Amino acid sequence: MFCYACAMRRLVHQDGPAGLERSCGAGVRDWISLAPLQPGLERLEASFAAHGYDPHRHDVYAVGLTLAGIQEFEYRGATLRSLRGQVVVLHPDEMHDGRAGSDAGFRYRMAYIEPALIQAAIGSARGALPFVGEAVLDSTRLRSVLVFALEGLECPLEDLARDQFIVGLAEALCALDRSMPAARDHSPHRRAVAAARDYLGVHAGRSIGSHELETVTGLNRYALARQFRACYGTSPYRYLTMRRLDRARRRLIAGASLAEAAVASGFADQSHMTRQFKRAYVWPGRWLTMLAPLPQTAGANAKAGA
Repeated sequence: MFCYACAMRRLVHQDGPAGLERSCGAGVRDWISLAPLQPGLERLEASFAAHGYDPHRHDVYAVGLTLAGIQEFEYRGATLRSLRGQVVVLHPDEMHDGRAGSDAGFRYRMAYIEPALIQAAIGSARGALPFVGEAVLDSTRLRSVLVFALEGLECPLEDLARDQFIVGLAEALCALDRSMPAARDHSPHRRAVAAARDYLGVHAGRSIGSHELETVTGLNRYALARQFRACYGTSPYRYLTMRRLDRARRRLIAGASLAEAAVASGFADQSHMTRQFKRAYVWPGRWLTMLAPLPQTAGANAKAGA
């Protein structure tokens, strides 16, 4: 999906290995770091000191975050600049290029999503794909969706995490496209969603494929994600993560190491668990140091003395 041609020309002529530096600025080599490839989805982080890539186009949505510096590009007849923390949305088949807008260079993370996934997530009832007129946005909603998907690029997204990202992105894009019809309200499939919740609770110690929940519920993965949130206020993946954290906390209290608790609870590794633990509570090590026996009540003390 990602058009490497122009960017890679910058890399292959560098002296020495590329892809090691993690900061922007004069004299810093250009690098691209790719996440493991997944069907319909690619994720990457890249840094360029000056020129990034020549004019090209994708057949996918390209949605990302500027992490440092100024990302400058030509898009739909205008010169645009994205600053740190801003979101960039590039639509399929739209010509664009990329370069640094200052001597400091620029760094960004980007997700490339096949339009068929967005269409599946919004459903056929809403018609055409969403189109967002502004390519650079200060959208808290979009930023939150992207931060979730673009953390931990060293590991592929689990099926349910990928579903959560696609649904969240599709809904955020639709909300920004005023021409999109409103989503139709449907009565929630409470029995099917409850079956999914029970299944997630029982099997939280392993990776669960989206196809498993489709079989259990009879709903497609994107409909299930919407229905689950309507019934329980969260996504199937978030519910699964919290059940894993419940297991991890019990194991930590019992004396397991962080690495042991992570693997036994269904996380990919310790760093995966740590990210999720910190997001829900605090750093796991700090959580352990904060644990203390509950103080006895006066009544309990008197009974013990008797």
